Amino acid sequence: MMQIHPRQIAQSILTGFERHFSFFQEISSAARHRFEYADWDAVREASAKRISFYDLRVQEAIERLHANFDISDLDEKLWQQVKQTYAGMLKTHSRPELAETFYNSVFCRLFERKYYDNDKIFIESQVDRDQLSVRYRVYMSFHVAEGGLTGTIWDILSAFYFSLPYEDIKRDCERVAQSLLDQAGFDELPVDLRFDLLESPFYRNKAAYIIGRMVYGDQVRPFILPLINNENGGLYVDTLLIRGRHVEAVFSFARAYFMAKTPVPTATVEFLQSIMPYKTLAELYNSIGFHKQAKNEFYRDLLNHLAESNDLFVTAAGTPGLVMQVFTLPSFPHVFKVIRDRFPPQKEVTHKLVKERYLQVKKHDRIGRMADTLDFMDVALPIERIETKLLQELQETVGSQLEYDGDMLVIRHLYIERRMVPLNLYLQNADETQTREILDDWGLALKQLMGVNIFPGDLLFKNFGVNCQGKVVFYDYDEICYLSEVNFRKIPPPRSSLDLYRDEPWYSINPNDVFPEEFITFVTTDAKTRKLLMDLHPELFDFRYWQMAQRNLAAGIQADVFPYSQKLRFARPETVPGEAIDLANTA
Repeated sequence: MMQIHPRQIAQSILTGFERHFSFFQEISSAARHRFEYADWDAVREASAKRISFYDLRVQEAIERLHANFDISDLDEKLWQQVKQTYAGMLKTHSRPELAETFYNSVFCRLFERKYYDNDKIFIESQVDRDQLSVRYRVYMSFHVAEGGLTGTIWDILSAFYFSLPYEDIKRDCERVAQSLLDQAGFDELPVDLRFDLLESPFYRNKAAYIIGRMVYGDQVRPFILPLINNENGGLYVDTLLIRGRHVEAVFSFARAYFMAKTPVPTATVEFLQSIMPYKTLAELYNSIGFHKQAKNEFYRDLLNHLAESNDLFVTAAGTPGLVMQVFTLPSFPHVFKVIRDRFPPQKEVTHKLVKERYLQVKKHDRIGRMADTLDFMDVALPIERIETKLLQELQETVGSQLEYDGDMLVIRHLYIERRMVPLNLYLQNADETQTREILDDWGLALKQLMGVNIFPGDLLFKNFGVNCQGKVVFYDYDEICYLSEVNFRKIPPPRSSLDLYRDEPWYSINPNDVFPEEFITFVTTDAKTRKLLMDLHPELFDFRYWQMAQRNLAAGIQADVFPYSQKLRFARPETVPGEAIDLANTA
């Protein structure tokens, strides 16, 4: 038998990672071209396609290992040497943390969970992130000089070489400068004011974002300029964002991943953390599209949190789901969702279909209205940290996905989401003003989802959450579908008074038929809430409104949904001709 050298295996895995990263960077870098040409269909396609790159490259790496080496059984000594060799190869690498994660993915698909320890995989990272951030500078700096603030803004906008001109760069510079003075509260401009800007804009949906920070004295503040393609051959600055809550909305967990050139991801993440220190590494890696790295960082955070806390996993608050068993750790801001073994008759779904729908959401434009999920395999939780009542529930509802390994409970597959207040519970404790605002936002959320071809399916309030910014976010995906797949109808008039008393409808109903006039009756039984919904969003209960949204989609009209309030925008969107629905964020 040919002797296998650890370096050969390590090099093969690293080559697989480099192949993955080159594809990732290629599709991310092309975002500029898609933005400049206003190719919004290609934007959506690229975002969905990039999600699948990682798993494809891991599988390719595994196939090459099988083809070139005899690795059917684990040789523990060999793989300890492979890991050590691989770690040595990463000492001068510019993306070592991503390469570590790729290695983990390959190993964990090759071998059983019992071998997952720090001798063979990178449970603990060996990367010196601070050193990497110092070695690689990923931003440009601009000091306010003789040209004053407006002149500095001009230099900033001119430093990003788009093929499109600004429709009026002088106007935009003056707007940005004045907005900065209005928002920052400066009595006078700090003499040491400096602007640091990431070298590559971030792209998402129909906008490009110049991401930066203002530095003066010991202060560091965000500085973000969203750029819009007017689709007539010009760009304009849409607003200036320097406040924490506005930046939080841009980088929300309910939005799809940015496209950006990130040759040294650690340095980019370090920069982002300087303007969003409350964000975890997992959240920041997720925001720039490295969702597998985000999973790795998240799992480390979970392990560290379990080691530093002592509360118990319990059933999550809210109405129990018919498809998912949901639990949480009160001191940890997430929920854990496991697909139930059995579903009631009214839920015409399968395990496979539920997984497909969660993947559909992950690949889709979530526009701030659909929670992102991290899916994990073989998650081991200490049994002593699981409340007895919850453990019994898990055994009864998801028993087929449980395995006991000593003092650990292993869950074969689960989803993890950011914890929110279920909308039905929020409404129970809301005053009149809060109720009106949140119901208005619920209606707006549905309209925005319509604009990106999503129909939630089940509109019950329990399927929506309220995030920390007071925005409604959809999180129950077992009945989600594309808006274009639904047949919206009006209920036919009864043929006689007898029809009103029949147990069965007097009209035929096909599988994809939906009757919007029924929404108001099943989302709530409260008369005041029904009246308020009819006052705020009467069109949602009219089948013609939904049909009009479908016609807009068929005509290629895509909604403009921004991660900030209309009140913050310098320019208002032009009226779209025809019967297009205005689905822009008016919050």
